[in-house]
Amino acid sequence: MSASTESIIPENEAQRMAAVRRYEILDTPPDGAFDRITAIAARRCAVPIAIVSIVDSDRIWFKSRHGLQIEQMGRDPGLCASAILKTVPHILPDARLDPRALCNPLVAGKFGLRFYVGIPLTTHDGFNLGTLCVLDRDPHPIDEAQIEDLKDLATVVMDQMELRLSARRAVTKAELMAREIDHRIMNSLQFTSSMLIMQSRSQSGTEAAAQLEKAANRVAAVARVHRHFYLAEAETVSCIDFLRRLCADLSAVLERPIEVCGDEGHVPTASIQSIGLIVNELVTNAAKHGRGLVEVAYRINDTGHELRVSDEGEGLPPGFDPAAGRGLGMKVVTTLVGKLGGRLACGCHPRGRGACFTIAFAIAPTRAAIS
Repeated sequence: MSASTESIIPENEAQRMAAVRRYEILDTPPDGAFDRITAIAARRCAVPIAIVSIVDSDRIWFKSRHGLQIEQMGRDPGLCASAILKTVPHILPDARLDPRALCNPLVAGKFGLRFYVGIPLTTHDGFNLGTLCVLDRDPHPIDEAQIEDLKDLATVVMDQMELRLSARRAVTKAELMAREIDHRIMNSLQFTSSMLIMQSRSQSGTEAAAQLEKAANRVAAVARVHRHFYLAEAETVSCIDFLRRLCADLSAVLERPIEVCGDEGHVPTASIQSIGLIVNELVTNAAKHGRGLVEVAYRINDTGHELRVSDEGEGLPPGFDPAAGRGLGMKVVTTLVGKLGGRLACGCHPRGRGACFTIAFAIAPTRAAIS
């Protein structure tokens, strides 16, 4: 490392860079709030260029750049890299008269920078992240009132960064609390299911025992769907990935092979829970009443989404109508299909043997390749 490079590295560089990373600002998109600040700074000092810069380990990146096209430059001495070494404004009425600034390409090169004032962007715990700076190709003085205004604008920059940091921390805290609540809900559902199973065993052979066992299985189904549903933290989730995870669990519980295939597409997390409960009910019925392989297929076409659950059993009885069924399972399925705004149809397996249930629903997809 050259002597000139060493001279622009603060003694607390490791801690300073940790502070830079804490704000998660590097390489973020343009922001109107910062752009307005640089516009005001340029106007107040009657210069063509104003920048909010962040000094990275090996570059100077511009969060906002008024009157300048480049997004970053090397961490050369004389300007922002030197300004962060100070606790006071770095003022160069004529940069060509400053020996250190003459090493900077903006000063020595074709750009021909002559005027520079950099106000350190200082965190509440004393680390300089970068600068709010104003630049000009012509040398000229700056008065105390202009410097004080630049200091105030630099404080506004840091206020904006602190607000964004606080917002991210609040979101992270809320997400942690939500995950803890979800975990407790999962434990409660599993505990309830276990208690119902124990109660059914105490009344073995009775109608009450059968009903308790059904209730336990439904609570367990909700627990399974809940667990896979809350693996997703985004607003949308890959439906095919969700179905593969859910059906892997169901295959182990039901001791039946379940094949999942289909298209790669995303649906809102608000809809995936209903989809999971529908699949859980139809797959459980297929395993109970059908034979052979249970298949779950998810497709995206020009009209929307299609979900199909089929088996290789004897098929449905003649005239079967899921909407008219007395069983709780079909009532659950038809209610959830209605919640999706979809349509439920049933008939023979496409290959001619077994039952097949098809749910069509319209949700704007994010389609990728067919798996």
